[in-house]
Amino acid sequence: MSGLSELARGLSAPRGFVVASQAVSAPDAIRLVGGIPAPEVLPVEAIARASAALWQDPAAAVASLQYSAPHGSPGLRNWIAEREDVHPDRIVITNGGMHGLTLAVLTVVERGATVAVDDPVFPGFLWALEVATDRILPVPLESDGFDVEHLARRLAAGERIAAAYTVPDFHNPGQVCLSAAKRQALVELADRYGFHVIADDPYRELRFAGKDQGVGVFHDSDRVIHVNTFTKTLGPGWRVGWMVLPERLVEPVIRLRNRLDVHTGAVTQAIVERLVTAGDHWFDQLVAAAAALYRERAGVLAGALHERLPGVFDIRAPEGGLFLWVRLTDARLDPADLFRRAAASGVLYQPGEFFAADPRRRSSDRHLRFAYSDRTPGELREAVRRLAVAFTSG
Repeated sequence: MSGLSELARGLSAPRGFVVASQAVSAPDAIRLVGGIPAPEVLPVEAIARASAALWQDPAAAVASLQYSAPHGSPGLRNWIAEREDVHPDRIVITNGGMHGLTLAVLTVVERGATVAVDDPVFPGFLWALEVATDRILPVPLESDGFDVEHLARRLAAGERIAAAYTVPDFHNPGQVCLSAAKRQALVELADRYGFHVIADDPYRELRFAGKDQGVGVFHDSDRVIHVNTFTKTLGPGWRVGWMVLPERLVEPVIRLRNRLDVHTGAVTQAIVERLVTAGDHWFDQLVAAAAALYRERAGVLAGALHERLPGVFDIRAPEGGLFLWVRLTDARLDPADLFRRAAASGVLYQPGEFFAADPRRRSSDRHLRFAYSDRTPGELREAVRRLAVAFTSG
């Protein structure tokens, strides 16, 4: 197409999420598609109170309608820094997690460089990566996360990368957590070979089982960019997230965003700050309530699959997050045909093929990703009933 830049011409159409959302399905289809917060845990009343309080404070209201610092609101940065156990100067407020990922890519990935990514991978990162490169090195995902030894072998053999990307907690889609030992090994590998680690961590707060593997090793390194967001806790509509950056990368990131969005919306920052600093551990209580709800829903979904479709899937009980990543055990089943029949029966999910970093390896095409967070237990049971119908209709 004439009149477009090379970058604009080269951007691919998003796969997966758009395809699944637009699939031909029954009018009353139950969508197990998006990793979004349950409506029941979104703090609507608290948001209303915080918003009203802002507009009733003339000085604060006027300040929130002016330009904000590119680093973000000092009060919000201080609150985040205390939770992350880092100096506030290392915090940069972003317009959500995807913005943080794109800033990370633009800051440390040269055009045409190679970036190691999880396989399966969160497709959104590949979209963000396209602003700099389409060269990726897929790294297999194991039961304890990113296969650091695989990457080490490739690097020892001469491969060179600008960055390694992973979702360390409750991986999207793979559900697993990166072990503490692997976190340390990945940081040491980054130090040895001079690449950066981009740790995408939007689900970290939503643990409901198992042991926290910690983020201190990330924050102690000057090679790790740690990206997080309020999307999965306060809601994606805020478009407010943050980066924990090595000190040496803060000013390069700020210089970059001064050429892009300048700063995150001051009004939204002001309201979010009033929410999270309300006292009495308000945010912790919100997160705990959400995690308890998701524990129940994950259990209902896994239990219904075991009951109605015994032996059909390899299922691991999640320890947190918003997804169940299951594998079809019967090699004779056609995943694409199953998806079409499931959609016709009134249930939609994400086929695993959409998450393959390297489609040639077919690492994910026998998997299904079910998002359970915004569906009630009754809807989850009905979704599995419909899925069982799809199995028998083939």
